Amino acid sequence: MSSVKSIDTAAREKNRVEAGTLYLVATPIGNLADLSERAIKVLSEVDFIAAEDTRNSMRLLFHLGISKPMVSYFEHNKRERGEQIALRLEAGESCALITDAGTPAISDPGEDMVALCAARGICVTSVPRPVASITALTLSGLPTGRFCFEGFLSVNKAERRAHLSSLANETRTMLFHEAPHKLKATLADLLATFGADRRIAICRELTKLNEEILRLTIGEAVAYYDVQAPRGEYVLVVEGAQEEIAPDEFWKTLDIPAHVKHYMDTGMSKMDAIKQTARDRGVQKNEIYKVMV
Repeated sequence: MSSVKSIDTAAREKNRVEAGTLYLVATPIGNLADLSERAIKVLSEVDFIAAEDTRNSMRLLFHLGISKPMVSYFEHNKRERGEQIALRLEAGESCALITDAGTPAISDPGEDMVALCAARGICVTSVPRPVASITALTLSGLPTGRFCFEGFLSVNKAERRAHLSSLANETRTMLFHEAPHKLKATLADLLATFGADRRIAICRELTKLNEEILRLTIGEAVAYYDVQAPRGEYVLVVEGAQEEIAPDEFWKTLDIPAHVKHYMDTGMSKMDAIKQTARDRGVQKNEIYKVMV
């Protein structure tokens, strides 16, 4: 029993809200049950909260039974308000920075607040939880080993198309955020850039009652939204381009037995095929021989 108490005490000590610290607190992207215990503790104990939209955040705090002084911090006041927040942190106050939904500083003015704190030696820590883009990636059915986050595309048509053009040969899975009123135009530009057969996962209203994951091609997505009105907030997960393999690197798609077999099929002896496979792969022939025995 005492060991359980000591673990609980240690957890409370580790999660203690510290003076002069900016806390990046992730808030639910839809389902309020996703808010962590640590997030609730930090929101309850900091001196004040900086929010993207204080009206939206007040509803969350009311739901939690939390009452704290709040200041707005968003794209159009971030320079002036960021300085004010930094001064309060330097004076020893603690602050929780929250966005309307998800993790602050990802495609969000919180990025500037963190940079300001870093430049001035102010402690910043994270209370992680939901991130819409990563949630969508895990649900997409597309490769997750390498990906790039591209955020919101510009509303300017030329800038949006230039952005996508720069990704024409991107081999990593790509993540985009999109609003419903821009979805059709964005899908049309994706079609023009990546072609109709490129796979895409369209993730809508993540973690909410009306969550929907569509796994199709870009051409199919364009046809679907020709007759279906976009609703809700979207994350688009787009398959990367296929990596081109140089003619002399054909073996990169083969395992070792298939690699050796390729050369044996051309008339080489097994030993000569093993030697050539080793040269291709830049390894000792014994390593190939062990696999083939």
